Amino acid sequence: MDERPLGSTGLGVTPVGLGTWEIGGEWGDVSEAEARDAVHAALDEGITFLDTADVYGDGRSERFIADVLAERDEDPVVATKAGRRLDPHTPEGYDEANLRRFAERSRENLDVDSLDLLQLHCPPTDVYYRPETFAALDELVDDGLVDHYGVSVERVEEALKAVEYDGVESVQIIFNPFRQRPAETFFERAKAEDVGIIVRVPLASGLLTGAVDAETEFPENDHRNFNVEGDAFDVGETFAGVPQDVGAHAADELAAYAPADVSLAQFALRWILDHDAVTTVIPGSSSPEHIAANAAAADLAPLSHRQHGAARDVYEAYVKEYVHHRW
Repeated sequence: MDERPLGSTGLGVTPVGLGTWEIGGEWGDVSEAEARDAVHAALDEGITFLDTADVYGDGRSERFIADVLAERDEDPVVATKAGRRLDPHTPEGYDEANLRRFAERSRENLDVDSLDLLQLHCPPTDVYYRPETFAALDELVDDGLVDHYGVSVERVEEALKAVEYDGVESVQIIFNPFRQRPAETFFERAKAEDVGIIVRVPLASGLLTGAVDAETEFPENDHRNFNVEGDAFDVGETFAGVPQDVGAHAADELAAYAPADVSLAQFALRWILDHDAVTTVIPGSSSPEHIAANAAAADLAPLSHRQHGAARDVYEAYVKEYVHHRW
């Protein structure tokens, strides 16, 4: 895979990375061996961007990444996140002392001197109106704990506010054929500000793989079971906010437009990467086969105008009413 520049950081990363929420927790049981194999598989495919967070398995995924990298010669960009350890999770908690404490813990988990990229982890909206939070992140950079920082957001409006701060060099946001609003309202602004875009939930929690139908059931410790109503965190993180039955039907409609030798998941990833504002997309998986197939999407030819039009038509016909006004 060729690399794309990550905003103004000076870092280059592959257009398909690896998200490690799944190997950390809340996606059912994933063994330590499976978790390590997933990271190895990503590196074997040439992936140079790994995304994690300090709350994925209480640091589990960070430690798995460190363990694997200690065994290998590759030096990928590793992005982590901070803030969701706060209890209560309030805007006031995003202060210099807490952010420093979280950054230090992630440095230990990842076994690095400084963090490549630290992202605020979907903080309350009011945090984006607290300049002192971003001044605190500047302090972490000045002190050598963090090389670069960005934000992971729930809503487009939060992304637009975040890029007003000069130090913000990346924005992580949900974007896929079932969540299209960021391309309308944020991507051009990000390009103008030279901010990298990291796309998460690209496969809508499995809906855009074709492996989830309206009747699929999930384990108790899988967020697709316990967060379908937003009981644990923002409901938009689960199935991209689309009801499971609606999303499964829309996915069937969209699959008809994928070429015979391209899976629905690859079609969705290619659709995302056809937006040139996107730096990297971070599908998560514990399956080496799925990781290899996801990486291969970066080398597919761009989709046709007809296929992009079909994605828009499916979105407007089935999905838009559930998500467009919310995120």
